[in-house]
Amino acid sequence: MPSLKDLKNRIKSVKSTQKITKAMKMVAASKLRRAREQAEAARPYSLAMERMLESLAASMDEGSAPKLMAGTGSTATQLIIVATADRGLCGAFNSSIVRTVRKRVRDLQAQGITMKMICVGRKGYEQLYQEFGKNILSRSEVAKGRRLAYTDAESVAQDVITRFNRGEFDTCHVVYNSFKSVISQEVTFQQIIPFHVPESVAKEAASSVHAVYEYEPEEGDILADLLPRNIGVQIYHAMLENSASFYGSQMTAMDNATRNAGEMIKKLTLKYNRTRQAAITKELIEIISGAEAV
Repeated sequence: MPSLKDLKNRIKSVKSTQKITKAMKMVAASKLRRAREQAEAARPYSLAMERMLESLAASMDEGSAPKLMAGTGSTATQLIIVATADRGLCGAFNSSIVRTVRKRVRDLQAQGITMKMICVGRKGYEQLYQEFGKNILSRSEVAKGRRLAYTDAESVAQDVITRFNRGEFDTCHVVYNSFKSVISQEVTFQQIIPFHVPESVAKEAASSVHAVYEYEPEEGDILADLLPRNIGVQIYHAMLENSASFYGSQMTAMDNATRNAGEMIKKLTLKYNRTRQAAITKELIEIISGAEAV
């Protein structure tokens, strides 16, 4: 049975932890607002870029399509860009992404497909390195204390495009947590190479009787210029969604930790009072028994 001093020290320790988790919750809440605004502001631009490319691509012949849209004609080697956070203390945010990636990689490897990865974020790299270290091509992190910028995504996009042009892989997906709400984030796989045109869009473009547009330069030239930009835009969008999801998950985790610490303090305080009362009662009994013996 712990002594009164042990219980008192433990209560003090839990109170200190509670102060830290409460402070972290407040910091995450303040950063969440800005990250959420950035993610929501990027969604229309990202969607408009995809719609524009879909419209151009659906009206082109497959033979004249750029390589980033036509692909290599194979899926034998696939690349996954794993976007996670650089820090922890955020509940299941990182582990949910890593768990999904592990399952996808194992399933595809079982089919004989060669899997490669690029890790954006320290936590994903640390969790995947032990099992898939040989499959990881590179890693990148955002410098501590610096806000997320488009240049962070652009450098990853340039690396991906260079590797694709060298023939290192056939298809590329980016996986991230899409921000739904403070308590809800959804692991999302998005194909960025080759550019995917949904069948519904292709059929709509083929059957439409809209006005004929003349492009300057040609559609192929426009696509060749926009497709690399789109990869950077989609990666940046994924990173912004991840950032908002991270702070939302961290705020929820720290709120739960703060409430759990409060409940533990109540239990420890009750135990401390009972132990103290038992000690006092025992001393009184010893005094009364001694007095009666005299």
